[in-house]
Amino acid sequence: MSHTAARSRRGAVLRALALVAVLLLWLGVGAAGGMAQGTLSQVQENDAAAFLPASAESTLAAEAGREFVDTTSLPALVVATVPDGGALTPQQITAAQEFAAAVPELELPGGGALGDALTGPVAAVPSQDGEAVLVPVALDADRANELVGADEERLVNVAVDALRDAGGETLEGAGLAVYVTGPAGYVADLVSAFGGIDGILLGVALVVVLVILVIVYRSPSLPFAVLLTAVFGLCLAALVIKPLAAADVIQLNGQGQGILSILVIGAATDYSLLLVARYREELTRHAHPADAMRAAWRASLEPILASAGTVIVGLLCLLLSDLGSNSSLGPVGAVGIASSVLAALTLLPAMLLVGGRRSRYVFWPRTPHYVRPAGRHEVDRPAEARAERAGLWARLAGFVARHDRPVWVLTAVVLAGAAAFVPTLRAEGTSDSDIFLSEVEAVTGGEVLARHFEAGQVEPTIVIAPEGSADAVVTAAQGVDGVLGASVLAEDAAARGGAPAGAQDPQGAQGGPGGQDAAPIVVDGRVRVEVVLEDSAESQAALGTVADVREAVHEVEPDALVGGAAAERLDTQQTSARDLRTIIPVVLVVIFVMLALLLRAVVAPLVLLAANLLSFGATMGLAAVVFNHVLDLPGADATVPLYGFVFLVALGIDYSIFLMTRVREESLQHGTREGVRRGLAVTGGVITSAGLVLAATFSALAVIPLLFLLQLAFIVAVGVLIDTFVVRSLLVPGIVHDIGRSAWWPWTRRVPRDEDRHAERDAVPAPAHAG
Repeated sequence: MSHTAARSRRGAVLRALALVAVLLLWLGVGAAGGMAQGTLSQVQENDAAAFLPASAESTLAAEAGREFVDTTSLPALVVATVPDGGALTPQQITAAQEFAAAVPELELPGGGALGDALTGPVAAVPSQDGEAVLVPVALDADRANELVGADEERLVNVAVDALRDAGGETLEGAGLAVYVTGPAGYVADLVSAFGGIDGILLGVALVVVLVILVIVYRSPSLPFAVLLTAVFGLCLAALVIKPLAAADVIQLNGQGQGILSILVIGAATDYSLLLVARYREELTRHAHPADAMRAAWRASLEPILASAGTVIVGLLCLLLSDLGSNSSLGPVGAVGIASSVLAALTLLPAMLLVGGRRSRYVFWPRTPHYVRPAGRHEVDRPAEARAERAGLWARLAGFVARHDRPVWVLTAVVLAGAAAFVPTLRAEGTSDSDIFLSEVEAVTGGEVLARHFEAGQVEPTIVIAPEGSADAVVTAAQGVDGVLGASVLAEDAAARGGAPAGAQDPQGAQGGPGGQDAAPIVVDGRVRVEVVLEDSAESQAALGTVADVREAVHEVEPDALVGGAAAERLDTQQTSARDLRTIIPVVLVVIFVMLALLLRAVVAPLVLLAANLLSFGATMGLAAVVFNHVLDLPGADATVPLYGFVFLVALGIDYSIFLMTRVREESLQHGTREGVRRGLAVTGGVITSAGLVLAATFSALAVIPLLFLLQLAFIVAVGVLIDTFVVRSLLVPGIVHDIGRSAWWPWTRRVPRDEDRHAERDAVPAPAHAG
């Protein structure tokens, strides 16, 4: 055996061992990560108050307010009415009282009774109109997120389910319609909505991606290789995120988990598409698949890492947010993108090469075959030579090259016209009842509660103020429109966990907690004033009232702190608005620096950023039209524009990166204008496929019946399609072709002058197989 043959055999053995090692490693990741993915919901934190900054006024008020009560409560409100209307009968009132007496005895999974998790007694309170009865159940807020039972469900969910089951047996049997609402009911229904993330969302996303891949590849095996890459990437992300979230190193909420799943599937598929496309191209140049993969891997590494790095840096900019729900998504998403890159660059090549010399048949029936060079001008570019002369993207590239300035100017005008509608986007926030797109019991019950009781008494606004200014604070708060009454917290209310007067006596709109004659509680020279609003704390109307209460109270006592559930929601929305103004400039600067390093230029990165900003503006303008006039939505969460910006600019610019890295590669050989034509012709198909996959995967978020996810799905999907079919296909190529070699300023020396290269191209004879 010759030395060359022996070396070739050793190389083959080493490649085989490396492939086996990589596949075994990823099988282990899949086994452990799959279990972690299925139990991520156990480490979620969906309490909005937990995400507020420590400096927020409502956070400071909550910390100070805990000193006045033994425990804090999370009310679950059981409200029952006669289905067809009318007054309650004595028998129905008796049934409600029996239900209230039995609530503390309800069994919990894993042992124990519900009474162990309550902060006060349970009583049935009829409404003044005699048509409804309310049973307030005050859960211990500190224990609400405990995992109980063999299924490790959260206590708040278990308690609400137990109340709904018991109410159905006792109260519905008495002819009443029963609803469990209030803060605990909303939390339970929100967690149930997010429960679809583990199954429905993931399943829909994978099916959609599989269908697109089958259409793109027309192969029975290749789509599954790409899909498995995405699934194993998600397993790796879950394997990393779950212990970090369990140790409180990062925070994970329901929407973050949903976005993580979609982000990993979409990104891993995009990176896989890019690698596979280059691999197919290299198979026409190399006889052995391993050599073709080596060349494809090296050529794809820089754009994939640049793309992933841009997204990761953009996501990590969310750490600058003062809102925990925003900042938590940064590291969660970054881990997901990093996992996607690792899977695409290690697992996918291993799967594609597992067949050895026959590995090219993974593309069957459209198997790429090795094309021997026919002449000195055909050595490096057989695939591009064919792509340049035929096909949709070659024709589009030629059209843009011939009409570059009209194309990009007209495209920019159209996008600017769509962006003109951005000021009409309503993103000031919504009521909690508006976030559900399907009918849920908490919302229905809240509407029933508001018809028969003063809903604002359930979660009063609290004011922590110096004892000496208590009377002035109470008077100022009572003078605000939308306030039913205000009083200082007294002894007996503190003994029952600070529950509002309305929770024990919903009829007493003006009655202070503990009664007018009870001694007020004073802690460190401060008192706690409880302000009852007309509107429920979950409503958007209550936020305007709280803002007015803050203004009125601060005028008489600047050191007063205004908190409570409505104040927490107000602070959340105001913090989100500040985050938008802070994070967007940072994201733009960081992405510009990364693009400048990647493209070795200043002008081209500025073009890409400007194009993607215009695309983002057009997307948000279209979203405003659709949300306001087509879907008639109640508004948008204040975080929607921020999330939309981060995802669209960070993800959308990926396609421009894929295009421009290839344009630069071609420009170094053929000049900028010819490089634009070649780059667009060769990358058009794969980038379009990647854009369709990402848009489709984000569209899957709409299957979760929550307003925020529907709006995010629309914004990202439409924005990605605009980036794919308009920005990358028309706007960016048109501008770069128009300005030519100057796009690479100030490092233009390595790029040939366009006119010189055109002359050289005309002198080159046609390839031998051009016919």
